[in-house]
Amino acid sequence: MFSGFMADTWTAVTIVAVIAGIVGFFVVLRDGAFAAHALPLGAFPGAAAASLLSVNTLFGLLAFGALGVAGIGRLRAGGRREVATALTLVTLLGVGALLLSLTTQYAAEIYALLFGQVLGVSRADLGPIAILGAVVALTAALAYRPLLLTAVAPELAEVQGTSAARMELVFLAILALATVLTLPVVGALLVFSLMVGPPAAARAFTARPLAALLLSVGIALPTAWGAVALSYATNWPVGFFVGTLSAGAYGIGALWSRLRAAPAPGRK
Repeated sequence: MFSGFMADTWTAVTIVAVIAGIVGFFVVLRDGAFAAHALPLGAFPGAAAASLLSVNTLFGLLAFGALGVAGIGRLRAGGRREVATALTLVTLLGVGALLLSLTTQYAAEIYALLFGQVLGVSRADLGPIAILGAVVALTAALAYRPLLLTAVAPELAEVQGTSAARMELVFLAILALATVLTLPVVGALLVFSLMVGPPAAARAFTARPLAALLLSVGIALPTAWGAVALSYATNWPVGFFVGTLSAGAYGIGALWSRLRAAPAPGRK
């Protein structure tokens, strides 16, 4: 489990967990779980496009992630966010279905990008993962206060000159970059579980924003590490353990919140 070839896996999954914990805090805070589910699925067809063009998969994911952000941002201006997200998702999935039908050399990678291939991470993958992770973390740090303010008090943010619409685009851009970073490792179908389960559990344990963000990372790390260890030991898909452990973390957080809110014995 800790042999030489696994060193790259542990490094990659650590970076992914930290970024998922950071971005997931804003996902939960801004009620963006649907977007966290839609953007990975919408970016996934970009890998098929990259295969057709014989370029690096990362470029295709970035391009379709950008299309997802642009589509949600544009359509949201004229309607509800959920509707805009859904329309963007089905459009990108339709394009993806067409692209996949045009290639016969992509089948081996489809399963890995849908369900993750963390045990197959190579040294060459670490550079792009580390660079994207640093960009996401730095952007989130710089935009922390306006993202927080527009989420909890959008009217006050507007009065102070912070555009809620602009910060929504910043949030979507951060989410898209995090998606591109985590999708090849965790898989398109389970990216959102790592971005929602641990952060939601953290919010159940504390209402303080910075403490919740740090706790989100603190829960995402053992969740990802545990998923890798269990996958290695059982040869079961890592995505199964990511989803199960994330749901378990949220369940513990929800139970803790309920127990804390319950009246003490003898009190009405």
